[in-house]
Formats: sequence, C-alpha cells, structure tokens
Amino acid sequence: MFQIGELVFRMALELRNIVKKDGGNTIIYDASISFEPRSFNILLGTTLAGKTTLMQLIAGIQKPTSGKIFHKGKDVTGMAVQKRNVSMVYQQFINYPNFSVYENIASPLRVAGMTNAEIGRRVGKAAELLRLGPMLQRKPSELSGGQQQRTAIARALVKDSDIILLDEPLANLDYKLREELREELPKIFADRDAIVVYATTEPSEALLFGGNTATMHEGRITQFGPTSTSYRRPVDLLTAQVFSDPPINTTKAEKRGQTLSVFSNQKWPVGEAGRKLKDGEYTIGIRPHNVAPFKHGKSIGTLNAKVIVTEISGSESVIHATVDGHTWISQSHGIHALPIGSQAELYADLDQCLFFDGNNRLVS
Repeated sequence: MFQIGELVFRMALELRNIVKKDGGNTIIYDASISFEPRSFNILLGTTLAGKTTLMQLIAGIQKPTSGKIFHKGKDVTGMAVQKRNVSMVYQQFINYPNFSVYENIASPLRVAGMTNAEIGRRVGKAAELLRLGPMLQRKPSELSGGQQQRTAIARALVKDSDIILLDEPLANLDYKLREELREELPKIFADRDAIVVYATTEPSEALLFGGNTATMHEGRITQFGPTSTSYRRPVDLLTAQVFSDPPINTTKAEKRGQTLSVFSNQKWPVGEAGRKLKDGEYTIGIRPHNVAPFKHGKSIGTLNAKVIVTEISGSESVIHATVDGHTWISQSHGIHALPIGSQAELYADLDQCLFFDGNNRLVS
C-alpha cells in the first residue's frame, strides 16, 4: 500500500511476509511481492524453487504458515479457493475426458449458474482466441497435446478471473507447439483486466514475454521488477545465475587502474562496465552469449581454453571449455565444431561484464 497525501493506492494482489513450512522444512521464506492490475508477471526459477507453492498460496489451495495475502485491499489469506475468482493452468493437460471441448471450456460457467446464451458467447470468444472453433465437439482424446493445452487455457480465460495462474503450461509440449503458444499468450492476455502470473524454468521464456519477473531460488524471491531490468541489472550474483541459461561464467578478478587480473594473473582491460569502480577484488560475471571463438566488442578478454565438448544446434554453437581450472561456456552464432580436448582461444566482451562485491551484490 502506498499513501501520498490523502490518496491511497492499493495493489490488486499483495503478498506480505509469506512463510510456508511443511513440517520442519521451510518452502517459502518471507516472500513479499505486489502484482499490479492488468500485468503479466513471471516467476522464474529452477525446479523446487518454490514457484508452484507460491501460486497455490495465491490461489488458496494452500494456506501460509504466516503472513497475509490481500486482493483489492481485502485480506483473503484464509479464504477458500472456491470463493476466490482465480483460474489455474498446469503443465499437465487437465481436461474432463468425457466432455467435449465445448463442455470442458464451459464447465466453470455452468458451476457459476450462467445462462446458456452467456455460456455460448464466452466459449465462442475464447475458442476464437485460441483457434479451437473447429474442435468444439471433439473429445480431448481426439486432440493433439497443443490443442488439449489450448482447451485448458481457454477454460481459464472464459471464467473472467481476476487472477490467472499458469504453472509451466508449455513444458510438456513439443518444440513447435511451445514456440507457437509462446508467441500467442501475451497477445491473448493483453486486453484483459486480470493479473497473470506465469511460472517457468527458462530465462529465454521470461525475456520473450517481458512484463515483470520475480527470480526465485530455494523458496526465496531474490528480485522483482521489469523483466529487462532483472536481466540486465541483477541485484546479486545469485539472481544473475537464476537468469542465465547456459550458466553465467564467473571468476575472481582484481582491478588495478584500468586492468583486471584474472585466472593465473592473466591481464584483461577493465571494459566499460568497470572503468569507474575503485580498485579492489571483485567477482565478475559474463554471460555465455558474450563469449565467442572470434573477436567481438571493443574491450576483449582472451581465454586460453581447453575444449570439453561442443554442442551445435542449428546455426548456434555452445562450447564448454576449461580455463585455468574454471569451466566457461561460449554461446555464439555459426558452426564452430572445435574438437574435444583441443586448445582454443575464446574472447569475452568485457563491456558486458557484471561486477559483484565481496557480498556478491552487483556494483556495476
């Protein structure tokens, strides 16, 4: 809640100091986060980061051990899930097998006691958005995986929920269907008043959707804000690691003047990001797409590397290599089939370097 003079602005959905324990284990640690109306929000973290638990707490499926949840200024912490205007879509295709697609989508509206005319209008609109019109009389067993998931999403849309929770809804789809729905989902939700919360393990998915991202690690929210900011300016090294796939490259570095000493006293130019930092010891982080087997950028750090393995996917190469006992990863366009065990020079764009202090907090 923010108060400016006599004006009070209430967030549409606010979690205050939420803790969730299961026996002696803490699953969610003191989570405080606010979601604005008409916003698309992402929970980004690895498996077991706490994303699903946080969503179930929002939905009312689980109750917090301590803390409060407010929706439109009202305390809904102990409210039953049936009384909350919330829809949730899981990564599994949860549809009623004996119902047609039409009846699957219409089911929450029938429970709400709506008229057949209103049900028909809403189902028709949702089916049009998700391109399910020709399939409304089919059973789920007659649908592809992507069509089944579209049906589950349509059922969430048709309810006109205040909050829509999507728990890795594309994880079980094949690549083509996943890419197709990734492009469509932001458009589908763009003109709705609902708060959308979308859980994913993939940083690339968060970047594609934009909106706001909360990075999560082992039950803790490490950062929340505009997705581009969370990516470009992670508050700490842990957040940078959550928001990097392949993993971010790191090493200790000592800055003296405009020179960095890295690895076995190798000298690199500081680069744009670190020029104004005072001399001292830092941990530096460079994302794999800023390391390549060819020179790029104005400030270049050379790595004398031994190749562990090279992965080639389409027109992209991912090279895993050791540098003075450290494993570093290069991700670049083009086919670079470097032999396993070979010596290779990799080049880091130091203008894109992140600097972290002794407490692993971002300083530049």
